[in-house]
Amino acid sequence: MSTSNTVKDRIGRYGVWSLGLRAEDPSLSGELTDAAAELEELGYGAVWLGGSSAARHAVPLLEATDHLTVGTSIQSIWQYDAEASAAAFAEVETAHPGRFVLGLGVSHAKLADQYRRPYSALVAYLDALDTAGVPADRRVLAALGPKTLELSRDRAAGAVPYLVTPEHTAHAREILGAGPLLAPELKVVLEADPARARSLARDTLAMYLALPNYTNNFLRHGFTEDDLADGGSDRLVDAVFAWGDESRIRARIDTFHQAGADHVALQIVTDAERDALPREEWRRLASLLG
Repeated sequence: MSTSNTVKDRIGRYGVWSLGLRAEDPSLSGELTDAAAELEELGYGAVWLGGSSAARHAVPLLEATDHLTVGTSIQSIWQYDAEASAAAFAEVETAHPGRFVLGLGVSHAKLADQYRRPYSALVAYLDALDTAGVPADRRVLAALGPKTLELSRDRAAGAVPYLVTPEHTAHAREILGAGPLLAPELKVVLEADPARARSLARDTLAMYLALPNYTNNFLRHGFTEDDLADGGSDRLVDAVFAWGDESRIRARIDTFHQAGADHVALQIVTDAERDALPREEWRRLASLLG
C-alpha cells in the first residue's frame, strides 16, 4: 500500500471501470461490497464508477475495502451541483482520507438537456469547486480534445479519457507533460474468436457512435467516416478494444502504457447486461496482468 496522497501514486497501473458497481438497489449492496473487497485482493488499484456517478456511490465500496481508490468516471457537471458535490467530497474525504477521486466531465448533448458551451461550463464548475475547497489534485477530467486536456493539466490531477486509442494516449501525454495522471479507459473482450469478439465489441460500441464527442475525436486521430459506419470498422474496433487470447490482450493493454498512460481503467465487455458484475472475468484479467 502506498503512503502517498497523490492520485497517481496511489492507484497503480491497473484499475477496473464498472457501471454495475455504482448500483443503488439495496438488495445488491452485499454483492457490491464483496466484489469491491475481491478487486482489492486481486491487486487492482482503483475502481472507476461508470455512468454519471457521485460520491455517494463510492461510499459502500470505500467502507468495504482498506486502500482501494474509488473514482467517478464520470460525474456529469450538468447533473450534480458544484457546491453539493464539494460538500459530498468533503464528507467522504473525512471518512476515507485520500481514497476518493472526483472524476468530472461534460457528458454529451444528447444526454443532457442543459448542454451549452461545455468548456466554459466546466471551467465555471472547477472555479466553484476551488471556492468550496476541493483540491485540484483530487479531481480528474474526462478529457478528449486539446483544450480539455490542457485544463486537466492546469486545473486537475490529470485526465481520464474514455474510448480512446494508444495514439490518443500519446497525444494526451504530450499535452499533459510528465507530471499529471493519464488514466485512459480500455474495453476488454476475453474472447479469442475474432468474429465473436468483434461482434461483442460492436454491440457495446454502437451507443458511442451516436455521440459526436467520441466520433469527432476518432476523426481527429486518423479515422474516417467509413470507419464509423456500419457499427465500426475492424480497424476502429481493434483500436479501442483489447480482445483475443491472454497474450494478445496483455500486449494491447501494454501499448497504452507504452504510449504514456500511468494507469489503465479496464472495462470488461461480455454478452451480459452492461451493469452486470463480471467477477470471473475480473479474476481472469487479474491473472493475465500478473
